[in-house]
Amino acid sequence: QAQLVESGGGLVQPGGSLRLSCAASGSVFSIYVMGWYRQAPGKQRELVAIITSRNTTNYADSVKGRFTISRDNTKNTMILQMNSLKPEDTAVYYCKAARGASVYWGQGTQVTVSS
Repeated sequence: QAQLVESGGGLVQPGGSLRLSCAASGSVFSIYVMGWYRQAPGKQRELVAIITSRNTTNYADSVKGRFTISRDNTKNTMILQMNSLKPEDTAVYYCKAARGASVYWGQGTQVTVSS
């Protein structure tokens, strides 16, 4: 099993930046596909970005060019660098790890973009 803990959320003004971290424990981190998802009030959870065990990345169109996903397998950590934040980026951000039928989620961290 894997345990995931997110950190780094908070309140930021439009145009600002935040760096989210996902710390993983309890399993072999490097073999999992990792991803960031978000859920805004009244909306379904949506994919933000994913990164495979070979560091292949994919982004939602809404965040391309603004967000960067990365992972450090030596530290069992995944990062989401978020720049040029917009009010519509406001949501709870979740970390996800997946390998085959095994799927794990973190508890989420709130990101609020507001002036």
